[in-house]
Amino acid sequence: MKPLRVILNADAIMPPLTGIGRYAFELARGLKTHAAVEDLKLYSIHQWVDDADAALVANAPFAKARKHALFKTQALEWSVWLRGTLFRWHARRMRDYVLHTPNYILMPFDGPTATTVHDLSWIRYPETHPIERVTFMNRHMARTLERANVVLTDSEFVAGEIASVFAYPRERIRVVPLGVDAAYRPRPRDEIMPTLAKHRLTDGAYLLVVATQEPRKNLARLARAYAALPAALRARHPLVIAGGRGWLNDELEHAIAPLESRGEARRLGYVDEADLPALYAGAYAFAFPSLYEGFGLPVLEALASGVPALTSRGSSLEEIARDAQGEVALCVDALDEAALRDGLARLLEDDAWRAQAAPRGIAHARTFTWARCVDATVEGYRSIA
Repeated sequence: MKPLRVILNADAIMPPLTGIGRYAFELARGLKTHAAVEDLKLYSIHQWVDDADAALVANAPFAKARKHALFKTQALEWSVWLRGTLFRWHARRMRDYVLHTPNYILMPFDGPTATTVHDLSWIRYPETHPIERVTFMNRHMARTLERANVVLTDSEFVAGEIASVFAYPRERIRVVPLGVDAAYRPRPRDEIMPTLAKHRLTDGAYLLVVATQEPRKNLARLARAYAALPAALRARHPLVIAGGRGWLNDELEHAIAPLESRGEARRLGYVDEADLPALYAGAYAFAFPSLYEGFGLPVLEALASGVPALTSRGSSLEEIARDAQGEVALCVDALDEAALRDGLARLLEDDAWRAQAAPRGIAHARTFTWARCVDATVEGYRSIA
């Protein structure tokens, strides 16, 4: 079989590595050593870079600049135009390569192209995104899909949405689930205690949430459902939210302030990636009742850590929270506060369910590996090379 030549757009590999950035980083590392890939080139912002770690360093100044752009819509459009112009020049003699962007929007390229579309949240829940992001995606996504020879996506749910919303041929969409890093596993108490002490947490007590504080993560509704639990249960299992402050959070501030004032909830803010495995492993339970996700990696990270979890029905979350026997995590209607409250109560109090959920969750999460993700991605390239 003819070896592949691949160009991976590495723009998304920016600190801190979360979500799509982590996905792009793992792809870059896996493709570099893959037996089927003869040559891998990484193009980041305006230049070629040697590897995933070099991309992370090179992109750090751009990550800071992006946060402080005064005219975000104009700056975004200008940067995309300039990047595309530079890339077209740099790649003008590389038509025998496959270009893959792991972050939606393709750069102009005369050879075969692949894009990863993680979700359609800007269409389904536009009110949960900054307006400049919605405007940008609406302007560019349809054109990207017209040019893409194959579309990769994280779940069957999103594959169906792409085919339906954009009338994109379903046979040209490949579902490539993400992977769970081996760092997420059950850990002995003495191994996690330094990290828990750093964050002033008690081992095996807290109800953990790992999510950016933005409306789509449904944290305000979660806080209200948690507040409706018995006071004794809240005292035993405080709500702990790990994740940076996002946008449009007035509702969350109103819902969580009384809990914080009583010491029943804490927001840790952004947590270093190195601390997350211990933070998961030390939790009593995990909740992720997002309104909409393309995959929902935090749920699998919790399951891999041996922590019973609750998540949402619908979107991709229910899809990844099931094994051959049924639900591995509790799945509830995330729009129904009463159902969310009852699910939290079972998550925290049903010892029989918790005892069987933990080992099933570990076994289920182990089937999601980055090596498997890279292999399936390479098969996507083969289909168009």
